[in-house]
Amino acid sequence: MGRTIAQKIFDSHIIDKPFENTFVISLDNVFCHEITTPIAINDLVLRNKDKVFDSTKIKAVIDHVTPAKDSKTATQGKILRDWATRNNIKDFFDIGKNGVCHALFPEKGFVRPGQTIIMGDSHTCTYGAFGTFAAGVGTTDLEVGILKGVCAFREPKSIKITLDGKLKKGVFAKDVILFLIAQLGVNGATDCVIEFTGPIISAMNMEERMTLCNMVVEAGATSGICNPDMNTVEYLWPFIKNDFATKQDALTEYSKFSSDKDAIYEKELYFDLSTLTPLCTFGYKPDQVKTVKEMEGTSINQVYIGSCTNGRISDLRIAAQILKGKTIAPNVRGIVSPATVQTYKIALQEGLIDIFIDAGFCVTNPTCGACLGMSNGVLAEGEVCASTTNRNFNGRMGKGGMIHLMSPATAAASSIMGYITNSELFIE
Repeated sequence: MGRTIAQKIFDSHIIDKPFENTFVISLDNVFCHEITTPIAINDLVLRNKDKVFDSTKIKAVIDHVTPAKDSKTATQGKILRDWATRNNIKDFFDIGKNGVCHALFPEKGFVRPGQTIIMGDSHTCTYGAFGTFAAGVGTTDLEVGILKGVCAFREPKSIKITLDGKLKKGVFAKDVILFLIAQLGVNGATDCVIEFTGPIISAMNMEERMTLCNMVVEAGATSGICNPDMNTVEYLWPFIKNDFATKQDALTEYSKFSSDKDAIYEKELYFDLSTLTPLCTFGYKPDQVKTVKEMEGTSINQVYIGSCTNGRISDLRIAAQILKGKTIAPNVRGIVSPATVQTYKIALQEGLIDIFIDAGFCVTNPTCGACLGMSNGVLAEGEVCASTTNRNFNGRMGKGGMIHLMSPATAAASSIMGYITNSELFIE
């Protein structure tokens, strides 16, 4: 019987099976940030277990509130900072060298096909774009991962989603994942891995695949995953070129983790997305989705471009293309947060930052702050934000605020008009 990519990764990492359908797997990496990790650190210290299983496999960053906005967030940063120093964690990214974790760690080459990764963050599923099993976990699992380098999971069940056709101009990965979440529902993939395949996936670059995998948790999935291909190798080549004689050798090795043709899936879904149009959310659940055309004219107060979903350089290029020579509406606050320092530098070199500033945007340092209503763009009660983030929960970006999730193209176009609208890139 054939095996899925998730099953193959588990097969290569299983170290124990303590209960029926429960596997303890070894971890290749444990990622950490200053919001969820300090709780685990303090508990480990309390238990006289202040150590890590392998300092080279722990990667840590201060990214959610950076710089600190108050004494509490400063303390959270200090706990992580001091812990990294005590445990000789070299891959620690402090203020000035940091970035949004799920953009930064792939950018640094820390994510490879066939790996297992956990983090105390629900959007850890982003890394599945590289053919990796990556999942967000709670504090107890995070503690065990830090201390022992293992984590317990149920046997992975996979939902295979084949995406056929060719996306229209002006339709992006964010539109694709919003469509899929609407089809599945917020609980439609609970305890499953969503495996993406098909011509549309093959045509996507790694940043687009990360956008897809980033939001599978909004359909309840444990992880999203794409089979490794030459796009994967090309992205990773600067980091792996000394490990392989040729790119084809790298692809051959990584393809060992591709799903077999006769693999068994929990469910198989097929969609031809040739007629897909830009989408956005309308309520307080990620599966509440309408076309942008249906939402046309919805007034907004703020536009936010950034986050682990859509703050990468390709996202900023798309938004800047639409904003160049334009000015945002007087009723709109525009905020753009490049996801990493490297992204910021590239955007600066390419003149994108000038375009955003000239259009009237506030350009901030890399941070997760606005996405979860902690800093850098919190909404007041009754305000509406057109956002490229990943969650539109009630109060997510500020008590009483409304978030409409959309692509960077739609967000940029909406900032100019002062209401939700399609970008000039999309022509029906």
